[in-house]
Amino acid sequence: MKLLFVCLGNICRSPMAEAIFKQKLHERHLTAEVDSAGLENYHEGDQADSRMRAHAVRRGYTITHISRPITRDDFHQFDLIFGMDAQNMRALKSRAPQGTEHKLRLITNYCEKFRLADSVPDPYYGGDSGFETVIDLLEDACEGIIAHELT
Repeated sequence: MKLLFVCLGNICRSPMAEAIFKQKLHERHLTAEVDSAGLENYHEGDQADSRMRAHAVRRGYTITHISRPITRDDFHQFDLIFGMDAQNMRALKSRAPQGTEHKLRLITNYCEKFRLADSVPDPYYGGDSGFETVIDLLEDACEGIIAHELT
């Protein structure tokens, strides 16, 4: 199984989802190819946002991803592509080559604890609590993805 997590710039939400998912796979002795990408190339080649990395470390995760934009090939190479919010999903749907739309998923559809969440909000312009909320939502969603897509 190959999974891709996507957000706007690939420096906060999607690299955090990638790190969480990889760790959860490791803890369960499961394997899958996991990556993340951005809809825009604003931060191509950059590390994840320093605030996101700091919050990740406090929660036991390490983000090593270097930002990259999504490519047309990604739609063919990955089995599932997860957007973080409705805007991401609209952009993904508009870019998806014919025959790949079925791979697109809104990540919060996999939340169990936070069933009412309709998006993983972008923490970029917010404070510390926004980054913690992102991690909470992504941990929940990643658990759901493993339960519903990998087992």
